[in-house]
Parts: sequence; structure tokens; C-alpha cells
Amino acid sequence: MTVEIKATDTLVVGAGQAGIAMSEHLGKLGVPHLVLERDRIAERWRTGRWDSLVANGPAWHDRFPNLEFAQVDPDAFASKDEVADYFVAYAKKFDAPIRTGVEVKRVVRNAGRQGFTVETSEGIIEANRVVVATGPFQRPVIPPIAPKSASLTQIHSADYRNPAQLPEGGVLVVGAGSSGVQIADELQRAGRRVYLSVGAHDRPPRAYRGRDFCWWLGVLGEWDAEVMKPGREHVTIAVSGARGGHTVDFRRLAQQGITLVGLTKSFDDHLVKFEADLAENIARGDENYLSLLDAADAYAARNGLDLPEEPEARIIPADPECVTHPVLELDLAKAGVTSIIWATGYAVDFGWLQVDAFDEKGKPKHQRGVATEPGIYFLGLPWLSRRGSAFIWGVWHDAKHIADHIVTQRKYLAYYDTPQRHMDAKRVESAEGGPDDSRVHKVSEMGVN
Repeated sequence: MTVEIKATDTLVVGAGQAGIAMSEHLGKLGVPHLVLERDRIAERWRTGRWDSLVANGPAWHDRFPNLEFAQVDPDAFASKDEVADYFVAYAKKFDAPIRTGVEVKRVVRNAGRQGFTVETSEGIIEANRVVVATGPFQRPVIPPIAPKSASLTQIHSADYRNPAQLPEGGVLVVGAGSSGVQIADELQRAGRRVYLSVGAHDRPPRAYRGRDFCWWLGVLGEWDAEVMKPGREHVTIAVSGARGGHTVDFRRLAQQGITLVGLTKSFDDHLVKFEADLAENIARGDENYLSLLDAADAYAARNGLDLPEEPEARIIPADPECVTHPVLELDLAKAGVTSIIWATGYAVDFGWLQVDAFDEKGKPKHQRGVATEPGIYFLGLPWLSRRGSAFIWGVWHDAKHIADHIVTQRKYLAYYDTPQRHMDAKRVESAEGGPDDSRVHKVSEMGVN
């Protein structure tokens, strides 16, 4: 039985925000392409997040340039389902060529000819180029220190949905970025005893002097920073759009009833040990918070902006008991903790992409998304070209750069293709003793199209 082989110029893998942005730009530039998605459009927003999740940026900011949220106030924070619906509507707006329910299983470079062979759950596709738009949230990471005790319920934040999902009892949340903080807050408000393990973090104000922190990072040029500051590779950001949006303040979380602990160090059955770094981590978060206020004030003064002053934003509450006398070890059984939620991030998984585009640690090698392996592109990864690369609006701008690169490469190939067809035609004419339109046409079809 013959297997039908489909072909396209550019194959985009993934139909989340990165894949949809890529498709828009390719379509505008006339590049034939196909987008494959193993689930539904923007599936991670629908089923890979907890029930109450909202976007961390306001609707005026966390969107693509050519479509506003239909039912969300510009200053509000869209729910996860509203974000997913937005991407579905966006893809429909320009009729993106997306095929859902198709999984890409393997990509290999063709030998002795252009492009790549792509094995999918629905057959083989030949593509001249492949754009990897699968995003950074591919494989949830639970560190190897996780205890082996069967009496503890342990899940990653990717699998958390709501408090009712967990057994009765207290909860240890490991990781105090946006996900960990919001989950811990929700659990405590639902009546759970919560311990929150706090590591190094940035803690921007939700808003300052009447402007959201997304706006401040924009005018201060922070979103466009091209190089991560040394030593900040593993620093998370603690910000929340929940309940209308608010500044994350760990001291207030403690006053609310959450017990803060330092970085989780080790487990010995039910005994967990924490680093003695809680006060230092919170103090450094304060430094980050205050430095943004300083930069905002300086910008407002320099540009003569008439924005309301907000001196109360600089008031730092006193350290709670759990910070001044930190818990360094905790018997989970005695404390009544029955669940651990690991809000410890994700790793990428490119096992299906069998090309020479990775370093010895498996990290993609690229320049602004253009891989070292010609014809391979990455999109949607953190710091792809700038700080904002993994955010909704940032991925749209990175996609434009990649699309422009693809168009340039196509022009070079088209330049090669034209004289090649002329040479083939002359060979036919010479061999047959004169021009024959039908033969010339046949040779042209078999050329480098």
C-alpha cells in the first residue's frame, strides 16, 4: 500500500499563541504553510491551568496587536478560557491553516535534498522549513528531592485545578512564583493550612502611580532588554491578576495565615528541611520592588508626567514571626500536611526534533529564533530575543522576525530556481533538436519548485 506524502513550504508545530502568531505573519507574506496541533487551539490555556487562573497582565497589554478582547475590560485580567477563546477567534480572523488532533512524532533532515521529513500521527509531511512553536511549558518538573511516601499526595502545579481536588489536610506549596503564590493564596482562603516555600524572586508592584507594571516595564525598556542580568536565570516573578489584580506581598500572605518557609532543601520520609534563606529572599524581593518604584519615579520626573504620587507604596510591613524565627524543618505528618504542590516550573522536550540544533545540554542553539540547523526555527521560548519573548505580545513580534527571515530564504531559492529551469529547458531543446513546449513544461515541474 502506498503512503500518501503531503508537502508544504513551512510547517509550524503547535497552535498556541506562538503558532498562531507565526501563521498570521506567514500568511500575510504569502508563504504556504501548515500548522499542526496535537490537541485543540490554545489547549494549555484550557486544560493545563487551574480553574481560577487569569492572565497576569491586563487585557490591553496581553494580546496581539490586531484584535482586542471582545468581552473583557481593557484594564481587567482575562480568565484562562477567555484567553483560549481569544486565540481561537484570532486564528479564525485570518483563516489560519490549522489542523488539530495531529501529533508530530519525528522530524529529520532529508539527505541529499532540501527540507525535512516530518512523521505525524496522520502520515508523512515534507517541509522545506519547520517552526517549533511548542512553547516553554512542555514537561512539568518535580525535583528529585520529592519524598517517596505513598501517604502524601503530590502533584505539579500543571495538574492542580482547585482545593476540592486535594485530600483533607494541610498543603505545602513549593515555589513562590506567580503560580505558587496564587495557588497558596487560593488554598488558604478555602480554609487549608498552607506552608509556602519561598526562593529567589522578583516582586514588581501590580500597579504604581495609576499605571500597571506592564506599562512601566514597557516605557522603561525592560520588556525589550536583550540580555538577562547575570545570576537571574532561576529567579521567578511573583505577580497576580487574581481578584482584580494585586501586588504580591509575602508579609501580608503571612498575616493572612500562610506560613512562609525558605527554599525546600531535602526530605527524610515525612521530615522536610528548609534553607535558612527566607529573610534574605524576601529582602531581595523588596529590593526589586523598590528599584522599580525608583525607576518609575525618575521616569515620571524626567518626562514631566502628571501622575498621582503614591508614597504609601513604599511602606514595607514588619516581618512576621515566620520570617524572624523561620521554620527550618517540619514534620509533615505532625503538622497535618497531606499534600505537596510542586510549583517548580517546566522543562522543554524536543526529543521528537532529531536535527543538529541543540547544545550538549539539549538547549536550542539559535539567534533570535533562527536555529543553527538551517531551516529550523524556534518561537515562544523565554528570552528568545528579549525579556518579553515568552509573553503574548512578545511572541507576535518575534514571529514577524522569523517570517521575514523565511521570506528572505525563499527569495534566494527562487533566484536559483529561475535559471535552473532555463538550463533544463535548453538541455531538452538541444537533445530533441528544437523547442518543445510540452517537454519544457515537464522538466520545469520536476525542477527545484
